[in-house]
Amino acid sequence: MKHIAVLGAGITGVTTAHALMDKGFEVTVYDRNRYAAMETSFANGGQLSASNAEVWNSWATVMKGLKWMLRSDAPLLVNPKPSWHKYSWMLEFLGHIPHYRRNTIETVRLALQAREALFDMAAREGVDFDHETRGILHVYKSTKSLAAADRVSELYAEGGLSRRRVTPAEMREIDPALTADYIGGWFTESDSTGDIHKLTVGLAKAIERRGATLRYGSTVTRVATEGGGVRVFVNGESAGLHDGIVVCAGVHSRAFAAQLGDRVNIYPVKGYSITVELDEESQAAAPWVSLLDDDAKIVTSRLGADRFRVAGTAEYNGFNRDIRADRIRPLVDWVATNFPGMATERCIPWAGLRPMMPNMLPRMGRGRAPGVFYNTGHGHLGWTLSGATARIVADVVAGAEASAPRPVSLGGAQPA
Repeated sequence: MKHIAVLGAGITGVTTAHALMDKGFEVTVYDRNRYAAMETSFANGGQLSASNAEVWNSWATVMKGLKWMLRSDAPLLVNPKPSWHKYSWMLEFLGHIPHYRRNTIETVRLALQAREALFDMAAREGVDFDHETRGILHVYKSTKSLAAADRVSELYAEGGLSRRRVTPAEMREIDPALTADYIGGWFTESDSTGDIHKLTVGLAKAIERRGATLRYGSTVTRVATEGGGVRVFVNGESAGLHDGIVVCAGVHSRAFAAQLGDRVNIYPVKGYSITVELDEESQAAAPWVSLLDDDAKIVTSRLGADRFRVAGTAEYNGFNRDIRADRIRPLVDWVATNFPGMATERCIPWAGLRPMMPNMLPRMGRGRAPGVFYNTGHGHLGWTLSGATARIVADVVAGAEASAPRPVSLGGAQPA
């Protein structure tokens, strides 16, 4: 049986490990944190949203970004401080604008494929993750935004996503808590929400029960190909020679890829969230249906009866993980404006770094060297796409490993 190392215990790494075990592989998962799902998979917006599959590579997004540059509370913010990686990444991002339509449709199809895979993993392992199947409602307060959504929905339909345009009256029927002055919306009944942290932790425990080795608190400092396999170094010391490796290390994947001879041009894009702890009165005022306010670029999810997640913003500021008050404030204010009956005195703020590729598509499949594979760069859709990309990459690994010779150690420890 072949032994595969997986770098990262976020949603992508854990689902990849799960899919590899289904193929009969032995798996060791490395993560620098003490627990699974402690970085980007900790407190995202919660949406499993094929209806948010539109890639960002468009001139409309670029123009909005330029307009927002001087506003600290803007949905998209770019730190103008010079950085070769940031600006070269942005140039590559612009180069993919001609592929906007194709990449959006491809992402929709992948998101639809991912639903069944992720739900199957959760059901098989008996993991409760506050899953709500009430759909996702995109809301609009301007005719211009609603018209733009109409055009995007045509692309979604080409990708196979079924959704419907709804009137303000229909929106209130979907969720009576919606009392704000909306002019219309789009409702995707098949989308859903859940707690990414609970699912990732649950799946991590499940694969450990099945025999996976989870090496938490292990900072991988180097990876190197050797004799047809890949050696992993933790804190400068060899942790073992593995038959193969799948890099699922989020924003750190670019550095590991460079060590393995590949270019994986990921840039960290920071997002923020708040988790509102709901008292009894606030529970009645908070919506159960998941929302996406396209103008504010804010999403919401109800995580059980007593938690309400609000997330949004995109900040291009390198590896900075600081939780800025001026970026959290718009999320709190949005709740107060749209749901005044909901108390926000108990809010838990969070910030995480999304691993973004310039074309907004995940990097999946083989690297240049034998035994090297990638499942990373999912951007704002890692939670949504993880079930499909995990199984796709596991299939690729299985196909490659079927004909590959076992690696020969050139010294040091044997496979962990």
